[in-house]
Amino acid sequence: MPDSIVIFGAGYGFEMLAQAVWLRRCAIHYWGDIDTHGFVILDQLRAHLSHTKSFLMDRETLMAHELQWVREPSPIRRDPARFSTEELELFEDLRDDRMHPAIRLEQERIRFSWIKTALKSFW
Repeated sequence: MPDSIVIFGAGYGFEMLAQAVWLRRCAIHYWGDIDTHGFVILDQLRAHLSHTKSFLMDRETLMAHELQWVREPSPIRRDPARFSTEELELFEDLRDDRMHPAIRLEQERIRFSWIKTALKSFW
């Protein structure tokens, strides 16, 4: 995508990004695993870059890939502070095992065609 950068594999280690003041002027999209850790990382990233939007971390994506779910080994049970209504509802369903115990959809298990369709919304 023109005028874009991708930062891979930061996980919880994004503190160095908070010091990059120029990122505050950029659109930021975070794509993590759909599990409690992925959402907590999103919440923590928003503490530094509040305008961050989640990408492919929604109920539709999760449900479309049910056959790809794996078990989240150590779900986080705390309450986040910086979620949209939809993000909070999904996080609580994951955290509280409302759909299935310890659901996790890892990024690499999402169909490439699904990703390509979602990326078209940015062009």
